[in-house]
Amino acid sequence: MTVKQLDKIVKQPYYRGMSSTETSHDDVVVPALLRAARGAYAASVRLELAADGFEDLPRNGAFVIGGMANHGATPSDLVRQLRISKQATSQLIDSLVLRGYLERETDPSDRRRLTLALTERGVAAAAAVRRGVVAVDTNLERAITAEQLAGMRAGLIALCDIAEMFEELASSGVR
Repeated sequence: MTVKQLDKIVKQPYYRGMSSTETSHDDVVVPALLRAARGAYAASVRLELAADGFEDLPRNGAFVIGGMANHGATPSDLVRQLRISKQATSQLIDSLVLRGYLERETDPSDRRRLTLALTERGVAAAAAVRRGVVAVDTNLERAITAEQLAGMRAGLIALCDIAEMFEELASSGVR
């Protein structure tokens, strides 16, 4: 995110509860920063995918492909992290198979189960996704100190834990 983009956010009193004449970046609320910062990875990944001819990768496809390649995660694990419906999951998987990113086969040990694997095209797309992530990480490492980066990571991990706590409360019906 550029300072110009951050200034646009800062000038929206809706995000800060302040008048639009005050312009301190310290006053931007964390949710607005998280939303805007996420765009850095999305834009970088999109650039890398387009450079390699993968403009047809569906929404959320880069997350699934990249996660399978880099972390060995299963598509169902990754889709669960995306928090999308079973129908949307099925459509995403179908789209990735039809476009040649994934291969779907019946599990020989349990014919009721399907296995998914990256195709050669999927592996190439995953490499582009990885390059996009590395580009942002490299710029981030240049922009802030190692201590600041460690603090940012710790804060994001804490937010993930807090999200899990609230999701558990919501699913148990506790208010």
